[in-house]
Amino acid sequence: MSFNAKITAIGSYVPERILTNFDLEKIVDTNNEWIVQRTGIHERRIARPDEFTSDLCVAAVNNMKMKHNIAIDDVELVIVCTHTADFPFPAVSTQIQAQLGIQHAGAMDLNATCAGFAYGLHVANGLIASGLHRKILVVGADTMSKITDYTDRSTCILFGDGAGAALVEQDDHESGFLAYHMTSSGEGGSLLYRTGLSKQMNGMELIDTQKVVQNGREVYKWAVSTVPVGMKKILQKACISLDEVDWFIPHSANLRIVESICERSGFPLEKTLHSMVYYGNTSAATIPLALDLGLREGKVKCGDTVLIYGFGGGLVQAGLLLRV
Repeated sequence: MSFNAKITAIGSYVPERILTNFDLEKIVDTNNEWIVQRTGIHERRIARPDEFTSDLCVAAVNNMKMKHNIAIDDVELVIVCTHTADFPFPAVSTQIQAQLGIQHAGAMDLNATCAGFAYGLHVANGLIASGLHRKILVVGADTMSKITDYTDRSTCILFGDGAGAALVEQDDHESGFLAYHMTSSGEGGSLLYRTGLSKQMNGMELIDTQKVVQNGREVYKWAVSTVPVGMKKILQKACISLDEVDWFIPHSANLRIVESICERSGFPLEKTLHSMVYYGNTSAATIPLALDLGLREGKVKCGDTVLIYGFGGGLVQAGLLLRV
């Protein structure tokens, strides 16, 4: 016997501090025109020195609770999708479980980098569809500013901090999860990484900075060549056409990647939602930030069909077709 799962609430949070392109002009050899032309980003939000991923998660969940006027005391599992945890352990999920006073929930962190939120929703759907759980909290959050090298103009212009939260619940009527596609290309891991205990990958010596290292050109080529293929597979599984999708929400890596994905897939850019213009690339938070923004602006409406697609370091990607 299988059960239906659906997203019933969503919330988000970004830190107060704004880092503009003009601010970056004072830090590295760059300028506003160059950044906008290549990324579409104008601003990004930056966490305070004493503000960490767990703080952003709690704020996003509280925003969700306030907007939807709901309690989360009966949440059975907390999944936090992040690669910028406050500590190697304990997990961020256990911290927010404690801070939010959720007494009887399991907790786990999931690291699928920029595809994390899509992965987290997929796991939540599976656990609810199987009947193991009825109510799961999924949070996508990253404090990218804490692992960004602000002497590297190719990466520091991209990243910001943020969090998005979603409540996934068992539904008696219909499923909000229509189809999915997941894949990985671990052989490309050295194209986007941050060193840890090991300084080698696939026989290659890594740059050991403890900061994000990215081969932007190669990541771009991988994303724009593989994501449209994954989108097509999702639609085939769901037996619907591209025209029947109301909104597309890809990971907001940068606007040029999003534009190329839309061009190659044939999906109209005007029906594509993103969050990078004023928030930057917030990794696991870009998709929930864009979805929440779309709902607040009245673009996304109840019953709409939404295709979300995350992709990033690993290399990993995951797409989900949702009815919100």
